Formats: sequence, C-alpha cells, structure tokens
Amino acid sequence: MRWSVMRTNLADGAARSIRVATRFDPGTTTRSRASGCGDDGRASASPRPEDTGILWPALGVARSVLLGYAVVVNALHVQDYRHPLAAGAVLGVLATWTLVAPRLYRVAARRPRLVVTELALAVAALLLTPWVQGATAADPDAPTLASFWIAAPVLACAVQWAWRGGLASALVVGGVDLSVHAVPSGSGTGYVFLLVLTGLVAGYAAALVRAGTRERTEAAAVQAAAAERERLARAVHDGVLQSLAYVQRRGAEIGGPAAELAELARDQEEALRGLVQDHVDGSVSRAAPGAPPTAGTRDVAAMLHRHTGRAVSVATPASPVPLPGADAEELVAAVAAALDNTARHAGGASAYVLLEDTGDGVVVSVGDDGPGIPAGRLDEAAAAGRMGVTGSIVGRLAALGGTAELTTSTSTGTEWELRVPRRTVAGRGRAP
Repeated sequence: MRWSVMRTNLADGAARSIRVATRFDPGTTTRSRASGCGDDGRASASPRPEDTGILWPALGVARSVLLGYAVVVNALHVQDYRHPLAAGAVLGVLATWTLVAPRLYRVAARRPRLVVTELALAVAALLLTPWVQGATAADPDAPTLASFWIAAPVLACAVQWAWRGGLASALVVGGVDLSVHAVPSGSGTGYVFLLVLTGLVAGYAAALVRAGTRERTEAAAVQAAAAERERLARAVHDGVLQSLAYVQRRGAEIGGPAAELAELARDQEEALRGLVQDHVDGSVSRAAPGAPPTAGTRDVAAMLHRHTGRAVSVATPASPVPLPGADAEELVAAVAAALDNTARHAGGASAYVLLEDTGDGVVVSVGDDGPGIPAGRLDEAAAAGRMGVTGSIVGRLAALGGTAELTTSTSTGTEWELRVPRRTVAGRGRAP
C-alpha cells in the first residue's frame, strides 16, 4: 500500500512540476514579454501606448491651462475681430474638446485616432484665424485663435509616438501658424522653434517613461516567477525528492533487481535537485555577481548542471555564464545530443562536460572515455540519411554562428568542442 501511495505522489509531483514550469518558464516568460515589442523577442522600436498611461492625465491639465491662456488673449482682442461670434464658436469647440479629451484618452486603442483629431482641430483653428480676425490678422504680433493651445496636440503626438511624433506634429502646426500671418515676425519664428523643441523633449521624456514602465513590469513578473519557483521547490522537496530517496535506500537494502531501481532513483534525484536549485537560484535572466540582471538571458552553467549524473560530470565557472535565451537553449541541446550519443554508442563510458567563458564567447567541451567513433562512421551515417550528429550538434552550432569540432580515437575516446559567440539578446552583433 505504501508503494502505491508513493507512486501516486511521484505522479502528482511530476504533473504539478510540468504545469508550473510551463506557466513560469523564465525563458518563455521573457520571450512573451518581448514579443509584445517584437516578433522574435527583440525590443521593438515602435512605442506601446499603454506604457505611457500615466502621462495622459497630466496632458489633460496642460491642455486646460493652454486653453485658459487662449481664451484670455482672444478676449483682449475680440473687439477688433471681423467675426467675434465665430471666434467664440472656435474657442467653444476647443473648450469642449479640452473637457472630453481626458475621458476619451483613457482607452489606449482610441489614442492614435484621437491624437490625429486633436491635431486637425489645431490646424483648423489656425486656418480660420485670418477669416475670423479680418484686418487684425495682418498684425504680425496678433495672436491666433488657438494661441498656445496648439502645443497640446504636439504634446499628445510626442506621448503617443515619442520624439518622432512630437517633431513631425510641431513642424506641421508651426508651418501652418507661420503661414496664416502675412508677414511672419521674429517672435512667431521663435515660438515655432520652441514648439519643435517642446515636441522633441516631451517625446524623449515619454520614451523614458515607457522604458521605466516596461522594466517595472518585467521586474514584477520575474519576482512573481521566483516566488512560485520557491513554492514549487518546497513542494518537490517535501514530496518527490523524499520519495526518490526512499526508493534509493530501500532498493539498496533489498539488492538484486531492486538495486538497479535504486541507481535509477539516485540519478533522477540528482537531476531533479539540480533543476530545483537552478530555479530557486533564478538562473534565468541572472547576470554576474554585482551586475544588474539582463532580460532575455539564461545561465548556461546552471542549465548544464542539470545533466550531472552517475556517469556524467559537469564543471563550470563559479559565476554565471549568461547567453541569450534562445542561444543557451540551442547550445545545451547540442550538449545533450552529444551525451545521448555517448550513452547509446559507448555504453558504460564516463562522460564529462567542461564550460569556459572566454568573454566574447562560450566554449563547451563534451567528451567521454569510450572506444571513440570509427573512421568513416559519420560519413556512412550521413550517406544513409541518419543526420543525428550533423543536425543535432553541427547544425545547431552553425545556426548560432559557432563551430563544432570533433576529436576521436580508440585510445582517448571522443570529445566535442562547441564554440558559440556571445551575441546580444536581440541577436544582432556581439554583446559589449
């Protein structure tokens, strides 16, 4: 009855591990976040409006202040206007927009259309100025109907599309503002310059806010994943690992066929302990000691230690060896293919894995003390359509821009030397 309960606990623990690892696998989590920015995990150059939600209420306050100034300066000159009622109507439209815009801008999906609409209102108010003001519009120092309110759509474009949007909208609005005056004044030209500068600075500030929001979101996700890993580690330690230790101890005591089961339980216990420790330590997105974590990287050293077993020894540097997540997975998969090849064709041989960090790249040596690979065996396998070594090892390293060199003999066994250049997380060039 105890053995039946033990097997149930093992099955339940494995199922629980699989579900949690699938949900909180750090490599997957990182790519999922990055995929919101780009299709392949790269940080996209296009801004995400939802990251700047904190700026839109502030923009509403600025819009109200700018409207108040426009109302005051037009009230001081309205007696000289040809169509004073039309001036009131234009300011009424701007005031209505100023009141309803904060509520409309709450929905991120609407913002691009709303920003274009606001820009169109500013341009329309500028174009109506000569007709409404009449002879007053000929005065180079006369205010336009929109006055400083035209800065509101420039700020909105800057928040929505960063500095490019701020610059483009400032040039459009500033050009229209200069065109409505028969003789542009020096103060008008200076105002347009300040408008362009405002668009650039506001756009840059919005980009900083967007980056900060993303970093806080990623940090919160990593913290939540780490907490779940710790909970999982406790559950595994209390259930699965204790059960494996019991199987190992009882199998060794019983002897005979049960001894083989005890050896298998020991190997699985060591592998599972390494996996749990890897997750508890937070190997994913972990950087060198004293350095901030880098999103999208994985610690190759911790990943390789998962393959430690009775017949496999793994030696790595004491500090983490980070690589971009996809590169690390492919490199470790190539190592796993080499170890599997040893297990299948050199049964009983001991294998080793040696990891070196060269700064601009990573070198992994995978070897064994088996009989080696007979001359011509790989060529025969390739001719027969069996592309295991070529596809699983050589092909993977070639895709990463690295190399895979094989040294084999009947006296020294087989050794693979896998070299991978250290690239940026986006996969463009080398890391600094």
